[in-house]
Amino acid sequence: MRRSQIDGARHAAAIMKLLVQKLRQAWPDVQIILRADSGFCRQLLINWCERNGVDYIIGVARNQRLQAAVTHWEEVLRQQYRQTSQKQRAIHEFRYGAKTWKKERRVITRLEYGHQGVNPRFIVTNLKECPIHLYDEVYCQRGEAENRIKETQLDLFGTRTSCQHFLPNWFRIMLSAFAYTLMQRLKKLALANTELARATTATIRSRLLKIGAVVIRNTRRIRILYASHHPLRDLFAHATQALAP
Repeated sequence: MRRSQIDGARHAAAIMKLLVQKLRQAWPDVQIILRADSGFCRQLLINWCERNGVDYIIGVARNQRLQAAVTHWEEVLRQQYRQTSQKQRAIHEFRYGAKTWKKERRVITRLEYGHQGVNPRFIVTNLKECPIHLYDEVYCQRGEAENRIKETQLDLFGTRTSCQHFLPNWFRIMLSAFAYTLMQRLKKLALANTELARATTATIRSRLLKIGAVVIRNTRRIRILYASHHPLRDLFAHATQALAP
């Protein structure tokens, strides 16, 4: 293992130690699961999780030994594809120990065979549930979490950390996190079962919130007059009523 990989694993373990400590202070009995791609598949990090009661489900990079372990399953998919001309998919599990591991662990593989040939994926985990559930419902949801991170960064300016001092950058990130929380509450409380129920923040901002208005102020009240031709004016009124105390 290269020096940079060792340092990266140590940094990841140090971050996990801090996060787990803080989480267990607030929720002593909570189950903690580390879900990560193959870049985090390091013996040091996996050992730390096992010593500290942290469950994990981590991608494993494809190699010759893993490929040899699933060859017979891929052959079955290849034959089925030739018979049906339809893409084949299967999920299996087996025991595997990399050379840097001290013991064998549970590895789950997702296999596909189509017109482009084989496309295997591998994950290592200490979770006990069904392999299909673990791969499809637990591990693959990592991609959805990444979409939410991108939403915060791109739609809510979470990357504006150009200040040379730490605290201003931290404050900017916190504002983006608060804005994301507000958007999620807006979708749950006011936009559920509407055409924007699953919309991204950028879509909600541009289609629902970014509209023309006139502000009229006098000694007694402030009136906001919205554009009468707003295409989502009925949805805007519905959201406003849903959020009203």
